[in-house]
Amino acid sequence: MRLLHHPLAWSVAMATLACSASAFAQTNKPIALEEVTVTASALNTRPTEMTTPVEVLRGDELTQRTETTLGDTLNGLPGVHASGFGPGVGRPVIRGLEGARVRVLSDGVDVMDASTISPDHAITTDTLLVEQIEVLKGPATLLYGGGAIGGVVNLIDRKVPTYVPEKGIEGNVHLRGNTVADERAGAVGVTLGAGQVAGHIEASKSEADPYRIPGNPSRQEGAFNDSESYSLGLSWIGERGYLGAAFSRLEKEYGLLAHEHIDCHTHHQTEWHCGGHGDHGDHNDHDHDHEHEDDHGAYISMVQRRWDVRGEYADPFAGFELAKLRVSHTDYEHDEIEEGVVGTRFENQGTEARLELTHQPFHGWRGVVGGQTSRRDFSAEGEEDYLIPTLTRSHAVFLLEELKVGDWRYELGLRHDWQDIDADGIRAGVAAPDRSHSGTSASAGATWRFAPDYALRGSLSRSQRLPSAEELYAFGPHAATGVIEVGDPDLKKETAYNIEFGLSKLAGVVTYDLSVYRNQISDFIYMADAGTDPGDGVREFEYRQRDAVLHGMEGVIGLQATDGLKVSLFGDLVRGKLKGDGYLPRIPASRLGVRFDQRITASLAGQVEAYRVKGQSRVADDETSTSGYTMLGAGLSYRGQANEDLGYLLYARANNLLDEKARQHSSFIKDDVLLPGRNLTVGVKFDF
Repeated sequence: MRLLHHPLAWSVAMATLACSASAFAQTNKPIALEEVTVTASALNTRPTEMTTPVEVLRGDELTQRTETTLGDTLNGLPGVHASGFGPGVGRPVIRGLEGARVRVLSDGVDVMDASTISPDHAITTDTLLVEQIEVLKGPATLLYGGGAIGGVVNLIDRKVPTYVPEKGIEGNVHLRGNTVADERAGAVGVTLGAGQVAGHIEASKSEADPYRIPGNPSRQEGAFNDSESYSLGLSWIGERGYLGAAFSRLEKEYGLLAHEHIDCHTHHQTEWHCGGHGDHGDHNDHDHDHEHEDDHGAYISMVQRRWDVRGEYADPFAGFELAKLRVSHTDYEHDEIEEGVVGTRFENQGTEARLELTHQPFHGWRGVVGGQTSRRDFSAEGEEDYLIPTLTRSHAVFLLEELKVGDWRYELGLRHDWQDIDADGIRAGVAAPDRSHSGTSASAGATWRFAPDYALRGSLSRSQRLPSAEELYAFGPHAATGVIEVGDPDLKKETAYNIEFGLSKLAGVVTYDLSVYRNQISDFIYMADAGTDPGDGVREFEYRQRDAVLHGMEGVIGLQATDGLKVSLFGDLVRGKLKGDGYLPRIPASRLGVRFDQRITASLAGQVEAYRVKGQSRVADDETSTSGYTMLGAGLSYRGQANEDLGYLLYARANNLLDEKARQHSSFIKDDVLLPGRNLTVGVKFDF
């Protein structure tokens, strides 16, 4: 698609469709976008009022696009891609940034797993049990951490009940299957309540075999993904709020594709850490009884236990409208297993507490003041303990204020973070030093409803991200990335300056939401090829700092062609470069697509979607380019009512109908692993 060869051509195409559609709109029946509330905005702001772009998935739309990983579920939203490491791992990439720069939350608090440490570590969320997903793009998300300079993904679930069901019981059952990996998945959730007490129980299970490769009868070796989870929650609910708690447990096993074993004996054992730090034991002789021991491939066996306390209370004391409390504790561990033997064990215990107070209007300003604190105790033992044990303590205070004057809404935010990391281990022959950092972030934005159904928004922010433990202390071979990673204890904090403008049309035959942005980051931390080869072709990579710039555009334009047919054009483009010379690694390629949504009857709907991903040749020194590809998909859904108390959704979705050989440029393993081939997903969900 030559249309994607230049950013200007991309923007001209979007603008041309918008103008043409506006002319067409004069002869057709107008429509309006559904309004939803974004809980991650702290002030429960509607998307149309926010100064930064947000995407919300919920209801039938979320049910039909849910995949086994969070990244794959969100992939395709404007500005959002996936960084996959096989079918068990899919982290969201927002505007070219991922990992620690994209914070994943469970109802406002961090998921607190090990997914930010390495690309082969899964995000510990069960997508089948999520009720709503909110994606806040850009760094003006400082309520949840100045380090979230890419964005925030907030997951809303029902683990802790917030109300008593009107008829005493409600719930849902979801069953799904997929042909490409012979996937079998199911989930059930039930809420019971009486008086002022409500309880919730939910569970899910999913099994998927190695998936089929495009144009090939064989399968992607080792690409299995099995998981099961459950949750129990109980709440007291009063007239002014609620207080509840929940316990959840998630088990997951998935294959590590392109896992490259690095033999420590071929390298300098006196220099690189291989087989344990200090007095930590060697897990090579640890007994494990796992279903996949005989697969003779590397895989991860993971368990997470999580406790959540959530509460809200209206009018807690004079001058304040609402108090909101979130406390979570996570006990996480996973074993990396090769040929039935545990090579490395990762353990992470984390606790985070967060309190928000919404004050009453003061001279027209309404806002939230709050604080949060967290503690993360991380360790790795075994062959690949390239990270020494660390204890990270983080604290923050924040303030968000809004002012509405006529057609204008103004927003100001301020946050300050403190971080202390205690290191316990030997690095490069000496004791690793402890490190402390602090940072201040601020943002300002405005939304102008300059005409009925139109909104113009703009924002400016300065966000600081504090270096993570892995960036500071990594020192040794890492099979997942196939390199030797070397951190730098002297790394400084990153400072990102972001400016963004957006234009939206909220109702009518034509609707659209368009954004352009520029993100300039001082002291950007990245992994660079050190230019050395310790042996066997294994490269050494160092964490370094250098100024970088990311800029791009994204948007969607919808045209209600008839009462039943809506046509949408969507796309995104991001460029990432180091200042001076060189590109940032794993920047997603440009994407442009079209979608047709046809309402056949009041209950039956169909969709056809096609998009083109351009080849990516703007690559870093240590990476290869990827070719472009075209994806074609289609879907059909039927929403029915069996009786007054039982509704159901039947759906079918076909992906990669052209059986294209596609590689995700944002993935660490793109050179070794193809995306799944042609496949069909069918499912049914009952609501009662």
